Formats: sequence, structure tokens, C-alpha cells
Amino acid sequence: MIITKADKSDLKKILELQYSAYQSEAKLVNDFKIPPLTQTYDEIEREYIKGVFLKATDENQNIIGSVRAYIEEDTAFIGRLIVHPDRQGQGIGTKLLMAIERECPASRYELYTSDKSLRNLKLYERLGYVRFKERKITDGLNFVYLEKYK
Repeated sequence: MIITKADKSDLKKILELQYSAYQSEAKLVNDFKIPPLTQTYDEIEREYIKGVFLKATDENQNIIGSVRAYIEEDTAFIGRLIVHPDRQGQGIGTKLLMAIERECPASRYELYTSDKSLRNLKLYERLGYVRFKERKITDGLNFVYLEKYK
């Protein structure tokens, strides 16, 4: 596996992977209209222009993971850490998260996930992220915000 910056030409494949990777999240929260599943190509293209996208590719150059971030003031906001469903649990998410931190040096990092995403929370906390806020989104769905200082 190799992690590199994604090119604009990778966005369609990243969006397809995102749709696939977020199916499990949608099942957890019982909502298949969550933003990662409804994001359009135009929206991801605007995110690409605003920040940094990384991709993880396998030996056949297939995109098997991705993460994105943008910096505002001293904070890097990390989002959409995705790994192909067949490749989860192999350390790819950990490597992508560490890579985006290196690629976007900041004094503070912030990300969020659903309070039902126990695997995500465990990963983030194992890498030094600490919960600092929880926000109710809908009945039965809360977002947990985590931060990490360098």
C-alpha cells in the first residue's frame, strides 16, 4: 500500500469508495441519507480545491482508502477517513490519519464521528484524540468531536 496526494482525476473513484465505505455507518445510524452518501461530485470537487486529499492505493493502483483535511487558523479539520470495506481492520485508516497529520501540520487537529461508531472512536482515541464536545444531530444520533494538540 502506498499513500500519496490524490489528483483531481481521482475524485470520482474516491466518491465511489466513499459511498461504499459509508454503508456500514448508515446502517449504524439507520439513515441512508447521511452527507457522505449524498455528496455530489461538484461538492467533493469544491472540498478538493479547499484542502488536501490523500489516497491509499494497493499494488494494482486501486484506491482502497482516502482522507481529507483543510486548515483554518491553527486547526486542521480532518474528514471522511474511508477504507474499502474489504480492507478495514488492516491498519490502513491508522496510516491515512497519521499521513494527513504530517501533510497538514497544525497545532491542533479536529475531527468528528457518530457516537455509535465505536471502531472509529477507538481508532481516534488510540491515536491521541480526546473528546471535547458532543452534539445532537437527530433523535438517536449524536456527533462526538475529538481534538488532538501537537
